[in-house]
Amino acid sequence: MKKVARRAPPPPPPSRGKKPSPAVSPLLRPVPIPTSRPEQRPQVSSDGFSPPPKPKPPPRLVPPRPLPRQNGVPYDASAASTHASSIPPPLPSRRRKLLGNSKLLPPPTRQIGLGDKLPPVRPLPTASSDEESGEDDDPRMRTADTLPDSSHSSRRPPSLSCFAYPASKIQVPTHSGQVAIASPGAVVATHHHIKYYDLTLSDVPLWTIDTREAGLRDAKLTCLEFRPTAAPSERYRYVWVGTKEGHLFEVDVSVGSVTATKFGVHACQVTHMLRYGKMMVTVDDAGKVMVFDSDWDLGMARGMDEGDVSLLYTQPRVYRTAEKQDFVKMMGGLLWTSVRTEVSGTGAASVPVIRIYDPFVPGSVARCVMPTQRVGAVTCGTLLPSHPGRVYLGHEGGFITVWNVDTPDGTPECTEVMKVSASDVLCLEGVNDRLWAGGRKGMVSAYDVEPRPWVVTNCWEAHDGLPVLKLFVDPSAIERLGKLCVVSVGRDERMKFWDGLLGNDWVDHELLKRERAFSKFRNLNVLIISWNVDAAKPDALSTDAENNQFFQNVLQSTDSPDIIAFGFQEVIDLESRKMAAKTVLLGGKKKGEDGKLSEKVTSSYKRWYDRLVMAVKMAMPPDSPYMVIHTESLVGLFTCIFVKNAQRASVKDATITTIKRGMGGRYGNKGAIVARLMVDDSSICFINCHLAAGQGHVRQRNADVAAILEEKSLFPPSDAVEQCVTYVGGGDGSMVLDHEIVFLNGDMNYRIDQRREAVIHAIQSGELESLFTHDQLLKEMKHNRGFRLRAFQEALLTFAPTYKYDRRSDEFDTSEKRRTPAWCDRILWRSQDPERVAQLNYQRYEVNVSDHRPISAAFKVTIKSVRQDLRAREKVEVEKRWTELETVLLESARAFYVQQARTLI
Repeated sequence: MKKVARRAPPPPPPSRGKKPSPAVSPLLRPVPIPTSRPEQRPQVSSDGFSPPPKPKPPPRLVPPRPLPRQNGVPYDASAASTHASSIPPPLPSRRRKLLGNSKLLPPPTRQIGLGDKLPPVRPLPTASSDEESGEDDDPRMRTADTLPDSSHSSRRPPSLSCFAYPASKIQVPTHSGQVAIASPGAVVATHHHIKYYDLTLSDVPLWTIDTREAGLRDAKLTCLEFRPTAAPSERYRYVWVGTKEGHLFEVDVSVGSVTATKFGVHACQVTHMLRYGKMMVTVDDAGKVMVFDSDWDLGMARGMDEGDVSLLYTQPRVYRTAEKQDFVKMMGGLLWTSVRTEVSGTGAASVPVIRIYDPFVPGSVARCVMPTQRVGAVTCGTLLPSHPGRVYLGHEGGFITVWNVDTPDGTPECTEVMKVSASDVLCLEGVNDRLWAGGRKGMVSAYDVEPRPWVVTNCWEAHDGLPVLKLFVDPSAIERLGKLCVVSVGRDERMKFWDGLLGNDWVDHELLKRERAFSKFRNLNVLIISWNVDAAKPDALSTDAENNQFFQNVLQSTDSPDIIAFGFQEVIDLESRKMAAKTVLLGGKKKGEDGKLSEKVTSSYKRWYDRLVMAVKMAMPPDSPYMVIHTESLVGLFTCIFVKNAQRASVKDATITTIKRGMGGRYGNKGAIVARLMVDDSSICFINCHLAAGQGHVRQRNADVAAILEEKSLFPPSDAVEQCVTYVGGGDGSMVLDHEIVFLNGDMNYRIDQRREAVIHAIQSGELESLFTHDQLLKEMKHNRGFRLRAFQEALLTFAPTYKYDRRSDEFDTSEKRRTPAWCDRILWRSQDPERVAQLNYQRYEVNVSDHRPISAAFKVTIKSVRQDLRAREKVEVEKRWTELETVLLESARAFYVQQARTLI
């Protein structure tokens, strides 16, 4: 027999003589709190209903809970009480089993009764949506905002070629390899073998020692370091080696033999071996530190006026530190240590604990210090010769902390925390007045720490995209080679030598100052037009006189331009999946000769191409024809560059390519078209871009800019006779910022952070200057120290915002979204020498077939032609000056390694 569900009885009528109380929402009623542990839930009978509950003591009342929010609006359940009372109660849920041994109830679950309306589905964000206004909290986007500006850095590797054989042929195993350098010699230890190389003689080992054959009890090598000697003739002759078994032994590198052994000095693995002045310090995994002080008696016995260290005869002092030290380094006479797992605080407030010891003072107590901000574990540390009173520590997460060691009580104090990389800082080394840092992507960066914020002066790929594991200075090269040699070891198992004084950069900068002595200059007029056409067709311009005259007006806005660059956005409807897919599959792949479009490209681009060719032909004098040298498309983006025929012979190395930025770089609805060309001996780059949309997506737009400017291998390397003449920053033309002059235009989508009514009022009253402080692009260029466009310039905005209008109207967006007007369309420029670019105009045009207004900018650009013979003569004089300066810098570096670092004694 079918059972009928029973309904709850109606509420009793109010008693006479009393005014009925208003209905109270169940969510506002006092909630009972049990005074004891809840009892076991009653069993559910087979008919689906529970037996009546047992009587309970009166509950304790608490204040009512606030109304829940539905779609951002408080939801009053009383309004739906009538509907809810007519709905049968939901079926009892199956009892959930408690997790573990906990006596607590399981967490509450959300239940929706029968007939209740389901909450709306959250819309997924789309990279092309122009309606997004939420803040972008992607940490990868935030990273680009905080890094030091590297737009003026040189990416030429400061290679040091003072050896007959390259050091890169020496293999250093990643996990087991240990290196000690005394130029031109290199000692490499791995597992059971020690190899010695002399790069002036050969790139193969001069000798090899196998510890199993040398009677060292199958010792596995873990660290090594050259020991100090009293006799100058014996410097860098003896190297100490530590083993996993806790043994120490000494090797004479001049003959390749073991001269001394000391078994069981440590009870476990020797993890670190340090040299400081005339002393040697060894540290094991248990935190035991052995300090080998210089022995004056031993030095006197050898006929020296100073002490000496001997593995056999010097009695070490024992000092205790924390065990399992991940970072250990002697800096400023103190032993800085840190354990990866030792942190202070929890969660987002956790910081690594750094313990500092003075092993040369018996009985001294460790001092614990911590960074002032949250950073990762300590990975490395160094001193900087130009700032001897500071210690720099590298951390996971790309941070560098700066510590002042000249404090009244002697306890170092963290004074600054800098974010320098998106990934970990694996190694640091202070070199002259630059702080060198190696990262996980094989890059070595040199920072000038004097200005605020820090400036990246050099950044180059040292180890083929693999992590840089070690970075250190070889002080012996100052005396032996007359060079400040920096050594890096990477996970590619290669060792490389670099010029620590960056001599080539100094020579290039000096030659740049003398450029007028060996170059001739002339001027070119460049016209750039940028427009988001919003999928409008060229025929739409024929419906109105103002629209029809657009190309005529813009092409005649400057006198006889030599180069005309059109940069359009949204040539196709980005919301049309069919059109976008067709462009992705067929567009921008094949081109005919002289830059003409392929037949397979969608007709939208072809129509605009034909219209531009006709417009240039009609607007320009017949005796001064133009030709197309570049054309490219990318899912809505379209670039077409014209050059006057009279200038075509001086234009060479013309190349064009695309960068996708939509959907994590997989889709081209956002991105850029990048074109480059050389005129005489000057390089010019044109970028037409469409950045991420949305009022609040500033970080995503910044990330798009950074990706475009820092894209590697964008162009094939130039075949110029001497790249340093045509390109800047030590580049070869394969990256955007390698070019002398860069023009950037497009729909950058930077908005105005102000109320719509206030923006429109300022526009109507002609008070555009009041909007500058709220313009996102201007704010980023002024306040964001890591913004990649800080090195770019823009003329004063004298025209009204170009976005967003109703089509065929002069009214700003009157749709339901009512977007705030903004200067989304911009034209910026950057030049190595700002005096060689003069902006002639910057204006907009009243074409109403799109929701954007087109803009244009005209420039007078100075290009150069270099006489190589005169330049070579100037270079000889500059190199002589460098030789004199190098001597002074080497003497200063030698004083530092003798007095401060105490490694050159």
